[in-house]
Amino acid sequence: MKIIFSRKGFDSAAGGGPSPIVDGRPLTLPIPAGVASQTSYGELGLGEHAARASRGRLAHGDLCHHDPMFLSDGTCLFGQVGAAQTHLQNQWVGVGDVFLFFGLFCEEGGDPHHRFFGWLEVEEVIPLAGCNPARLAEFAAYGHPHALAPHGSNDTLWRGPGGVAARASDGLRLTVQEGPPSLWQRPAWLRRGGLSYHDRADRWLRGGRLKSVARGQEFVADIGRRREPREWLERILAEMRG
Repeated sequence: MKIIFSRKGFDSAAGGGPSPIVDGRPLTLPIPAGVASQTSYGELGLGEHAARASRGRLAHGDLCHHDPMFLSDGTCLFGQVGAAQTHLQNQWVGVGDVFLFFGLFCEEGGDPHHRFFGWLEVEEVIPLAGCNPARLAEFAAYGHPHALAPHGSNDTLWRGPGGVAARASDGLRLTVQEGPPSLWQRPAWLRRGGLSYHDRADRWLRGGRLKSVARGQEFVADIGRRREPREWLERILAEMRG
């Protein structure tokens, strides 16, 4: 089994600032639209938040890359392409694995930090090149950007049960209390060699801390059949479900 730490949403480069925490709940702001979109920040009820986080560069009518997409039936649709999708393939990520989505967040008056905000338990991996037209139309009807127009030759949808965190609890925070955002308090089971893109020895610090990479989207931990990371994952999922 694999756990994927999947970075998504606004940050200082994509969007201009952290996503907000409102009334104790994390509201992830999708990045501005790239290849295709039919969804505006306003349609998601995020117009004012996007304007504030982007310092006025984005507003209600601007289109966003609405991905991952959390549907009302408890399903998550997540698209990936290019080098990030190739990395997932090279790490043999597939059915039965779990994406833990994290991003940069900040409560009013608080400090920017990384935290988990959602999850996807993979039931299906759907390469979009050559996808059944009826199935592709089904995903396009949701307005998923990867189904609306090809983003690359290896464009892929990942589908399965998923949802967003019910609260922004301390148990879902990755960043150590004193920051900076990229300095994480890692779970005890996660050690050097156990997370892709994080092989350098100087990233694994004393006190159970990890200096996370500044770039990259998908960081894969192959936990195999080990009990400790599985129990940790269950606690994280329970915390997000509230």
